[in-house]
Amino acid sequence: MAGPGWIDSHCHIQTATGGPDAALERARAAGVTGVAVVGTDLSSSEAAIALAGRHHDVRATVGLHPHDASDFEQQWPSLVALAEAHTLEVGDGRGRLAAIGEAGLDYHYLHSPVPEQHQVFRAQIRLAHRLDLPLIIHSRDAWDDTFAILTDEEPPSRTIFHCFTGGPAEAERALALGSYLSFSGIVSFKGADDVRAAARCCPADRRLVETDSPYLAPAPHRGRENEPALVMAVGAALAAALDTPVETVARETSAVAQALLGPFS
Repeated sequence: MAGPGWIDSHCHIQTATGGPDAALERARAAGVTGVAVVGTDLSSSEAAIALAGRHHDVRATVGLHPHDASDFEQQWPSLVALAEAHTLEVGDGRGRLAAIGEAGLDYHYLHSPVPEQHQVFRAQIRLAHRLDLPLIIHSRDAWDDTFAILTDEEPPSRTIFHCFTGGPAEAERALALGSYLSFSGIVSFKGADDVRAAARCCPADRRLVETDSPYLAPAPHRGRENEPALVMAVGAALAAALDTPVETVARETSAVAQALLGPFS
């Protein structure tokens, strides 16, 4: 009997080599039962919505990445309109919007000035509240400001820290706000002891897995383009860190993803 399927809670396959449809076919063949395709600007959000409209096992998000915060004035009205148009029941034929984001702060690259990142992050928190949707957060080298803005705005009840890169201290702060932690291929990296420790302090009903493809391919696939078909390698590394059967991690993380972002069918 086949084991439980996996859900990739965060990927960017809009521009996958060979096309997103082929990437989805490979994922299904590998036992992936659901994929959340994440928007980072207007064009990628539109592409995510289009994919979700074509595939029963895909959900989409609409968001503006902190790298692109400088495009806020130009893109925000259209992003809001896109999200509003697709905040409807599954099966309405107008898309399958799962969340707002990828939103947040990135002080590692600073592709957009910090004040603009703050403005865009706050706007997306407020939009998630208004549309009663989950919020997907990107936070890199910006933990204190991320938590301060979330606390000030009040985090949506379904807030996901995607590609979690913190240790136990950051995990505890996120969990104290009622948030969920999504673990990427980083959990398989040799030097990621802090991330594995964070996973061990995260309750099973707050954990997800993701590929963040095409980035961060998990071991033993590092160096190649990542894709949703590899999410089980992420799950296997997470299971090893937790000393938990892989089947249990698949079942638990898929249940959380369905509750937050689904249904993926």
